[in-house]
Amino acid sequence: MASGAFGRHGTDAPPTEGPRAHFDASNDAVAVVRADGTVIGWTLGAEALLGYTAAEVVGSSASRLLAMPGDPRRVAAIAERCRTGVGWNGVIPVRHRDGRRIEADLRVSPAFRIGEDECFLGSMREQRPQWTVGQSILEGFLTRSPVGMAVMDRELRYVWLNDTLENFGGVPREQRLGRRISELLPGLQGETLEVLMRKVMATGIPVVDHEYAGWSWSDPHREHAYAGSFFPLLDGADAVTGVCYMVTDVTERWHARQLLALVNEAGSFVGRTLDVMRTAQELADFAVPRFADFVAVDLLETVLSSEGHGTWLTDAGPPTARPTLRRAGLNSVREGSPEAIAQVGDPVAFVPPPHDVIRLTDADPIFTPVLDPDDPVWEDEAPLRAASIREFGLHSLISVPMLARNTVLGLTTFIRSVNPVSFQQEDVLLARELVARAALCVDNARRYTREHAAAVTLQRSLLPHALTGGTALEVASSYLPADPTGGVGGDWFDVIPLSAARVGLVVGDVVGHGIAAAATMGRLRTAVQTLADMEMPPDELLAHLDDLVLRLSEGQSGNSVADESVTPFLGATCLYAVYDPVTRRCTMARAGHPPPVVVDPEGRVSFPELPAGPPLGLGGVPFESAELELDENSLIGLYTNGLVEGPDHDVDQGLTRLGEVLSRPATDLEERCADAVRELMPVPQPDDIALLLVRTHALGADRVVSWDVPVDPAAVADLRARATDQVAEWGCADLAMTTELIVSELVTNAIRYATPPIRLRLIRDTRLTCEVSDASSTAPRLRHARSTDEGGRGLFLVAQLAHRWGARYEGGGKVIWAEQEIPEGY
Repeated sequence: MASGAFGRHGTDAPPTEGPRAHFDASNDAVAVVRADGTVIGWTLGAEALLGYTAAEVVGSSASRLLAMPGDPRRVAAIAERCRTGVGWNGVIPVRHRDGRRIEADLRVSPAFRIGEDECFLGSMREQRPQWTVGQSILEGFLTRSPVGMAVMDRELRYVWLNDTLENFGGVPREQRLGRRISELLPGLQGETLEVLMRKVMATGIPVVDHEYAGWSWSDPHREHAYAGSFFPLLDGADAVTGVCYMVTDVTERWHARQLLALVNEAGSFVGRTLDVMRTAQELADFAVPRFADFVAVDLLETVLSSEGHGTWLTDAGPPTARPTLRRAGLNSVREGSPEAIAQVGDPVAFVPPPHDVIRLTDADPIFTPVLDPDDPVWEDEAPLRAASIREFGLHSLISVPMLARNTVLGLTTFIRSVNPVSFQQEDVLLARELVARAALCVDNARRYTREHAAAVTLQRSLLPHALTGGTALEVASSYLPADPTGGVGGDWFDVIPLSAARVGLVVGDVVGHGIAAAATMGRLRTAVQTLADMEMPPDELLAHLDDLVLRLSEGQSGNSVADESVTPFLGATCLYAVYDPVTRRCTMARAGHPPPVVVDPEGRVSFPELPAGPPLGLGGVPFESAELELDENSLIGLYTNGLVEGPDHDVDQGLTRLGEVLSRPATDLEERCADAVRELMPVPQPDDIALLLVRTHALGADRVVSWDVPVDPAAVADLRARATDQVAEWGCADLAMTTELIVSELVTNAIRYATPPIRLRLIRDTRLTCEVSDASSTAPRLRHARSTDEGGRGLFLVAQLAHRWGARYEGGGKVIWAEQEIPEGY
């Protein structure tokens, strides 16, 4: 490295890792310098900093760029340090092309080689002067800050305040100085604030974001909310000389929080039953006196009818006949609601004038901040109500149409009389939200009977009508619907044929009841079938199913418009298992679901301790699988929680009873399944129940054969011959030719493209399966070769000859398989 190439104020820099780190210099000026000081690399950042182009610098000495005398000894020490793998950094003066001096931060990388040359990478950045705050800027900042600020002495008298605080309170600065807040603003919790400030001075502990509400002279007709922070002021001897406080107006945030709390409270008060009239009365009872002094809930006759026919849709235009409203809910701060013209159950025809009943189709509320009973409109169209307004001092009104799912339900009217504060615009938002929630509850009750019947029909159509486990499993199932008062649930089960005679078993339970649960069950069952067909192991399948549920939930939460076609996700549990009759191994994973029950051929009962994954839809937690080796004729039971839970016993007792019932000797699996459900659930339950029983069988060695495949194209002919001989030996001579072609294509592809070891396996089950496994993870791709291509038709031929084909991934590689139907009689 040339003398003087690097300069002063050096410090140790952390070592970099890997050759790529030497060149990671972001947007700094970067140069590469040989050990003899010659510049061999020059970036655009270096040109921007020093003004020299690469053509002017590369090949010359780096010392000409410095604005300081050379120091060979120092440079040699830095170079030696960088050779040890530790970088260096410091500040050096460099000379710009125009002659001016630049102070730059320099970082030198550990030494590295480019070919035979030892090199160093240096990156520079110009030092920037720090900005200082002048007294005038500081004073302007304090005075014009959007945050109110004040300084109080030890007696809590104003010493200084800025313009913002003066505007907040509405009291001029001259009248504030020397006086306390409790003397100037009695409606702003002044005494409470003074107690707080005394505590701050006594303890020295600041108070941050203390919220308080009150009235001030700046806006005497509206309550405001403020957030204040208080901290002590100390002199040079750390003695408390006063207190400083900063305050911001948070009225909008405070009102929003108050309204949100009220809406949340309404959610637990309104809609506790599936009765239309009770829901309407709950809305009236909740809003008085929290929000209004008088509330009337009027619903359309069609909504109150038991059948619900003739409902008025918002997009259908005006009705042919004038709709009739009937009072469904009523409450007032005055006992007996004397200001009401109609009582609960009476027909009404009231929409605040000058509006007509057609206005019900408009979602916008009717807002009248000040009611004037002397207005001719009231006198002409509603004289009785005008008289009531005068008599009881009704002074402010909000009427909100009740709409839900594109259906007109009625009208809710809020009136204030005892409360002297008129409704404000933010109160309209609250009224709208309260009515919207109640409208959904009313509509839910109206639809309940129809939806329950539809849910039962939907669920039964989605459950499998016939289950088969091939030769690997004997299958029986039982499903018991919930008690009608509990609603239809979302339990489901399935048996899914997989490749290599394997069988997938699944049972799941969607939280909730009704149409939503049944529809979600159908979605999840279809998704499991699709994922299982992709040959995913149980833990991966549940992970993909969990991702799917998260995406569905996110998509529905982002939909701001109510849509009947969108079924909200309620949460679900699931257990998925894959049984292999060749190895007699069963791999299982679960997502918040109860463990399976296993009964061995000797009648011993066990509940395998599978890793307990989270329910579907939570995300962020991986699923784990467990593998069991089962004796032939073992019994596996998959079930939903309704089978083992009950009001008269806990889950452990339910599991014990289930094991006892399944361990009894019985030959017929269907009978055993039905007996288990009947004994465990003798009476209808509020949750539906699903039980899937399977008895395992093994695939004998005479039905499975496999050969190692040498990585030699000449071995294909021998393997073809072995495969055709084996197929003939199994009595499937008609499949010999197609098997020969399938084996030839799969083995040839594996030898040509895959990674050894390679193995060929034939399985004779209800279908003839040909498998070729290898150690690579490259997925096969089916493509249509052009007429001029010499190859690329292998998988296309396999797809044409086989009943179905696919690929699955196992530990350390993949398996390409193809199945052929075995003709009847073989």
